Amino acid sequence: MTSDVELRPVTPLDVSAVRDIYAHHVLHGTGTFELTAPDEAEMAARIDAVTTAGLPFLVATESGDVRGFAYAGPYRPRPAYRFTVEDSIYLHPDATGRGIGAELLGDVLDRCEGLGIRQVIAVIGDSGNVASIRTHERCGFATIGTFRAVGWKFGRWVDTILMQRELGAGATVSPD
Repeated sequence: MTSDVELRPVTPLDVSAVRDIYAHHVLHGTGTFELTAPDEAEMAARIDAVTTAGLPFLVATESGDVRGFAYAGPYRPRPAYRFTVEDSIYLHPDATGRGIGAELLGDVLDRCEGLGIRQVIAVIGDSGNVASIRTHERCGFATIGTFRAVGWKFGRWVDTILMQRELGAGATVSPD
């Protein structure tokens, strides 16, 4: 990653840029299975849900411009899942291949570990999404399975790759 890229928590001023980056992936990629890009109000509500839960939502900026974002959201709503999160990473198309995604993910993982999170799940849209798979591998994730042809987007069936990483003591001791 270049030295002029800064990682920081998201602010309300970032909502438009975060929405625009995500909209690009909705409209042009298979990393997300959404078909219609959310508007700014919906994106603000999603960011608020993550940050209100006390979970990290970070942006990467370069020369003041948001170049990407990553966050950890609740994995599932049932209370037994409270020590497990699901991560998400999205980069501006001009910011790929520079290590920004791995830096964002690494910072999210560090913050999650500090919160006592024990498991992080990555649900990666499209088995051909090599950049996301490699980023997660570099950050210590292992592939745990593939759901084949579970999404239909852009006129084709799309797989979902499941990856997982333990944090801290993982499952070796009780989290309480």
